[in-house]
Amino acid sequence: MTQGREDRVVGTLDGRVAVVTGGNGGIGFGLAAALLDAGAVVDIWGRDEAKTAGALERLAGDGRPSVTGRRCDVADEGAVERAGAATVAEHGRLDVMVANAGVVDVRPFVDTTLDDWRRVTSVDLDGVFLCFREAARHMRAGGGGALVAVSSISALHGSPRMAAYAAAKAGLLGLVRSAAVELARDWIRANALLPGWTEIDTHPEMRADARFVDVTTRRTPVRRWGTPDDLAAAIVFLADPAHTFHTGDMIVVDGGYTVA
Repeated sequence: MTQGREDRVVGTLDGRVAVVTGGNGGIGFGLAAALLDAGAVVDIWGRDEAKTAGALERLAGDGRPSVTGRRCDVADEGAVERAGAATVAEHGRLDVMVANAGVVDVRPFVDTTLDDWRRVTSVDLDGVFLCFREAARHMRAGGGGALVAVSSISALHGSPRMAAYAAAKAGLLGLVRSAAVELARDWIRANALLPGWTEIDTHPEMRADARFVDVTTRRTPVRRWGTPDDLAAAIVFLADPAHTFHTGDMIVVDGGYTVA
């Protein structure tokens, strides 16, 4: 298979259009900022329109004008299809899909109902499938692109009281590998990003537990939690169209927590 495309530029996302689901807060906001700084046009999809508007104001206020947003519940098939069509209508293409939107439900395994389970998996697994599928349809027509699923180190080790979350994040690894194999001939790459413990504004209760923070920090070789900035280089790498031979992989950014 020959490359077949001449518009690849190493180390830049200039002219590329990237969607970041859940890009209005937490890790997603940091990923959106990193892609913007690398030259991409970024379209944020989120359920909370007020939160998205605030994120757009913050990003544009930092001198990044090429950012837009729209309402989308990634667990809603029709909403994902409409958002994909709207992104392409506004920006002319869709080159990068960062499926980051996710929810977590902390409760004992034996007390988890099927509704509790599905409330998480409908977003964290089904939502990524829907976003990947929608993006791949546009990428196939447009000559290729990059699919990135934001998984978690919970996919690699046990996560007590978070079974649905961990199962969904592990499922993303299978989804990524399957998409990578099937879509390679369409010049569509699929990879996963696995953050470790990260300081984010969306789950302040985690940082409020001093004992928990101390335990996880002491287990992390670099002796701190990560920040969204620690993920910036990784997301730009995964989105970069120059990396045509990198697909079906997972990149762990966790300060060594998983291997300690």
